Amino acid sequence: MNKVALGILLGAILGALDGLTAWFTPEARTQLAGIIVGSTVKGIIAGVAIGFFARKVNSLPLGVVFGLAVGFLLAFLVAHFGEHGHYFEIILPGSIVGLIVGYATQRYGAVGATAAPR
Repeated sequence: MNKVALGILLGAILGALDGLTAWFTPEARTQLAGIIVGSTVKGIIAGVAIGFFARKVNSLPLGVVFGLAVGFLLAFLVAHFGEHGHYFEIILPGSIVGLIVGYATQRYGAVGATAAPR
């Protein structure tokens, strides 16, 4: 699977799992469905960005750092503009999602085929 597709798929799956962690915050349980959908979308956005980065830069350490940064940034934006006061509970799983997607796209994503010379 190419790096972008892997990033999108893994971002969606891990984003949904990230959203499920909201169950551990009792105040958020009433909004669980919306949080799961939002986290899934956030994971897809992160997967696209990380996948394109992985396609351009073939470096496992840089991919992991970029993934961590993207996950952190997106989670920080959600925490800052959405649920004030729950920064740790939002940023930690979001950063972990980015880190895992960054690692997986670099390690397991296939390099796209290049055009054959004519």
